[in-house]
Amino acid sequence: MKTFIALSTLLAVAFAAPADPYHPAPYRPAPYHPAPHHPAPSYHEEPAHYNYGYAVHDDYSGTNFQANENRDGYGTKGEYSVLLPDGRTQIVTYSVDGYSGYVADVKYDGYAKVEPYHPAPAYKPAPYHPAPAYKPAPYHPAPYSG
Repeated sequence: MKTFIALSTLLAVAFAAPADPYHPAPYRPAPYHPAPHHPAPSYHEEPAHYNYGYAVHDDYSGTNFQANENRDGYGTKGEYSVLLPDGRTQIVTYSVDGYSGYVADVKYDGYAKVEPYHPAPAYKPAPYHPAPAYKPAPYHPAPYSG
């Protein structure tokens, strides 16, 4: 009887196991299709050529400046001037190229007009009026009841 139970248990376990155990599908990566190579388009760029100038003169604000610049290929030359607060005109003549960078020549036209300084107080301090001092009220603690 024990043999029969052991044999029937063994057969039940054997038939209970699935006949086709799980096997995952084999690994198949997506095929590699590289994007086609398109070289960057080549541009034939010409060196820049331009010429500009402007001037501003405003009597109301006292603004007075001007500028001129010429560029021919890789070389640039120009000049600008500005009226300074002391009455002089600052004139800057410059050139720029690929080798020496920005080279400026600064000149001043006229003489500085320096006004003598006369300080004048623009305010008058308010007079001091101390607040009135009052005699404090006497302190009378409440009687202790405890």
